[in-house]
Amino acid sequence: MRKKEISRSTAETSISLDFSIDGTGTTDIKTGVGFFDHMLTAFTKHGLFDLKVRCDGDIEVDQHHTVEDIGIVLGQAFNESIGAKEGIERYATVSVPMDEALSTVSLDISGRSFLVYNVDGLKDKVGEFDTELVEEFFHAFTSHAKVTLHINLAYGKNTHHIIESIFKAFGRALRVASTINPEVKGIPSTKGLL
Repeated sequence: MRKKEISRSTAETSISLDFSIDGTGTTDIKTGVGFFDHMLTAFTKHGLFDLKVRCDGDIEVDQHHTVEDIGIVLGQAFNESIGAKEGIERYATVSVPMDEALSTVSLDISGRSFLVYNVDGLKDKVGEFDTELVEEFFHAFTSHAKVTLHINLAYGKNTHHIIESIFKAFGRALRVASTINPEVKGIPSTKGLL
C-alpha cells in the first residue's frame, strides 16, 4: 500500500495529513484557507489520490506558513509512500486547459529536488489568497518529495483559472509518473537508483 500518515507541529502550524497514491480521488481537506482547499481538492480529484488534511495555522498572521508547511508535509508523505520507486513510469508531462488558461506540468520522480516555475501575470490575490504562495507551495513540495517539477503557463488571463489549471495538471502528472508499469523492471534509471 503506497500511503502515509504524517503529523507535524511547529510554533506556526499543526498539521495532520493522510495521503494515498493509489486512491480514488477522495478528499477531506480543511486548511483554514478556502482557496487552497479548493486547489488541493482539484489536485486530489484529478490525480485520483486520497487526501485528508487538517491544519491549525497562524492565519491571523498570514497564510504563508499554512501553505508552505502543507507543501512540506505533502512532499514528505509522497516521498515516503512512493517507496523504492520500482516499476514506476517516473516521468510525465500533462497540459490542462481551464477556460482561457493553459498550463503544462512536467515531472520526474528523480530523487533530486528542483522546481522551474514559469508563471507570470497573476494578480496578487484570489479572494483572500496570496497568489505568490502557489510558488512557495511547490518549492516546499519538491524539496521534500525529491522530485523535479517544471510548471509552465502558456497563456491565461483569469488568475483563478491559471492556478486551477496548474493544480489539475500537477495532479494528473504526478499520477501518471507514479503509476506502476508492469513493463518496467526494477528502478527506471541507468544508475539503478533514484
